[in-house]
Amino acid sequence: MIHNMELYQVFYITAKAGSLSKAAEELFVTQPAVTHSIKQLEAKLGGQLFVRTARGVTLTTEGRELFTYVEQAYHFIQNGERIITEMHQLTHGEVRIGAGDTLCKHFLLPHLKQFHEAFPKIKIQVTNRTTTETIALLKEGKIDLGIVNLPCSDSQIMIQESVSIQDCFLAGDMFKHLAKTPIPLEQLLEQPLILLEKGSSTRAYLDHFAEMNGLSIKPEIELGSVDLLIEFARNGFGIACATKEFVRQELLEDALHEIQLTTPLPARKVGIITLKSTPLSASANHLFETLKGINRL
Repeated sequence: MIHNMELYQVFYITAKAGSLSKAAEELFVTQPAVTHSIKQLEAKLGGQLFVRTARGVTLTTEGRELFTYVEQAYHFIQNGERIITEMHQLTHGEVRIGAGDTLCKHFLLPHLKQFHEAFPKIKIQVTNRTTTETIALLKEGKIDLGIVNLPCSDSQIMIQESVSIQDCFLAGDMFKHLAKTPIPLEQLLEQPLILLEKGSSTRAYLDHFAEMNGLSIKPEIELGSVDLLIEFARNGFGIACATKEFVRQELLEDALHEIQLTTPLPARKVGIITLKSTPLSASANHLFETLKGINRL
């Protein structure tokens, strides 16, 4: 066990300087202090490390063997310090992010592109998962931060609320007549619904909304992708639910039609989650601060 790294520092500096007095000057200590440290290390290792000469000191055979390893250790430490400096200057490092497909495409990607252009040497890893799975990855230490749909809760995570999003019901031309005036939720639930599979935060949010109104949702089609929901709705398979901000173009082009409710779905927020017990690296923290400042989609 290495009980006192300072002894090895004195040994290394003395070996490089070849002089007890020069080592003392470099270490800002007295020459007797250098001599004492070397004697301590020799006693610990059980052998002589230096031989005094007229010019100063030279290494013994044992001393040269030890110096080979200590010098390597110093180089590793110097490299570590250099890497840490580069990480703080954002010229080295990695950011691991978890996000669902839709949030990755519409919320994360535009700002991640700017981050990558500004700091091209930072490695970026993105894992596409549902909100529940993203939280699990964060707690397992496999990602640094996650982008999730709120609400969600866990005692081990910190949640930073970001932009508000509005869910809405959408349909293609086959159900266009339902978009003329707002309809009650009961009437909507009589139509063929196309929703995300159970396990996603969006599906849990919709189920909870229905329960709060004394109803239950029984979709005709369940899918694992919002893009597929939109395509199925566009092709007349039923009525889908998606985030309005993410289908703005389709609504403007009348490729999809919003079916409004007499009791609208409440707005939600996008959340940026981090682990309470683990501080972010410099690069991950910079991206976190960037995403935290987003105020609109």
